[in-house]
Amino acid sequence: MKSYAKKAFIFRDSAIQAEINALDAVKDHQRIVYLLTAYEFTFDMVRALELALFHTYASPSISRLLQMTGEFERRGQKRYDDTGILIAQFMQAGYDSELGKRAIAQMNKIHGHYRIANDDYLLVLSTFVFYPINWMETNGWRKMTKNEQLALFLFFKEVAKRMNLVNIPEDLDALKLFAEKYEEQYFCYAKSNEVIADATIQIVANWFPSFLRFAVKPIFAALINDKLREAFGYKKPSELFSGLLHVSFQLRKQFLKYITFKKYPTEISNTYYRTYPKHEFTIETLGPEYLTRKK
Repeated sequence: MKSYAKKAFIFRDSAIQAEINALDAVKDHQRIVYLLTAYEFTFDMVRALELALFHTYASPSISRLLQMTGEFERRGQKRYDDTGILIAQFMQAGYDSELGKRAIAQMNKIHGHYRIANDDYLLVLSTFVFYPINWMETNGWRKMTKNEQLALFLFFKEVAKRMNLVNIPEDLDALKLFAEKYEEQYFCYAKSNEVIADATIQIVANWFPSFLRFAVKPIFAALINDKLREAFGYKKPSELFSGLLHVSFQLRKQFLKYITFKKYPTEISNTYYRTYPKHEFTIETLGPEYLTRKK
């Protein structure tokens, strides 16, 4: 497969988008998703998927299970890194590659130790599709095309099949309808929602110097909607704070239309993971220690 290089070490290569536009979403969705994650939206895709997972904590059945495992409170950064690596593995290599199959198998192994409702899985699927689309619409340096949106849906639909999900919505409209009905039926405040949301915010806050950490929770609260804030027991930030955040994203767009500071391509091999600074992991060692340690 063709690889790309930045122009003069900093400027985007427009040939990437040209290739994506020439691809067919049905036949080539794995290649499209790779180009989006490795070149076009390297930073934004990660932020969107972080918020996608954050969104799911508004469901008490999901947050209660996460609280029960204790992984967020005791080993939050490891849990974050393990999840990110497993997802990145099949988004980078493809779900039917040797590495992609191993990553999905490891996720199935981890999830198989718990009773998780099919609809809860489908909610996560919906967020993994719609959060990147909506993030690029609002905050990305460009919007995702209809072809890219379809490719993203088809990609995660195939991943869902390999995770043995059933009753998977057939198209984007059906998936959106499912998500809306799920949220209407299940989203409500629960203490477990707040606990897991706070634990996630703490993970992110620890990435910053102590004097900046106060801003992380308001930023998360500004990036989610009223329904989620209510489900987490969060207050809506001031209009001034939300407005400044919005302006910062708009200014960011103008620069990123032309330049990028991310590596070409950005892949697992050149990404820094706080838990694994020397990449001392294998796919089969990712996950809760009590599930992955050798007997």
